[in-house]
Amino acid sequence: MPTPHLIVAEARSWIGTPYRHQASLKGVGCDCLGLLRGVWRGVMGQEPELPPPYSADWAEAGADTLVAAARRHLVEIDRAAFEAGDVLLFRWRDALPAKHCAVAASPDTMIHAHDGASVVEVAVHPWWRRHLAYAFRFPDRSCG
Repeated sequence: MPTPHLIVAEARSWIGTPYRHQASLKGVGCDCLGLLRGVWRGVMGQEPELPPPYSADWAEAGADTLVAAARRHLVEIDRAAFEAGDVLLFRWRDALPAKHCAVAASPDTMIHAHDGASVVEVAVHPWWRRHLAYAFRFPDRSCG
């Protein structure tokens, strides 16, 4: 099973991939979900399910589909206790569904697909922590 080091290394290998809505191809394009899907393929193998087509404003429809999918395939953990290799889900307002995801590279940094730019590693500043809604771990992930 994937170690935190392997998960972070795979996520970092996507840095510089341009942002492309609904894409998931390293070096060519991805959105935040596409990055997570690519990391899954890199460390776990075949994706357990493919997302249906979605619009840029899909989360405004009201369903928390990102959280539901994460709960089907990942292990939910205390969001305040995330570690390197964990998956972070963000919501922009309390009443809205989570609509952004990232891979924690450390307790203080994360890798995500930045809308309009590319995949980057950034500090998890207080603004991000305020919007952190959920944290998940890859299934059967060993420590180390």
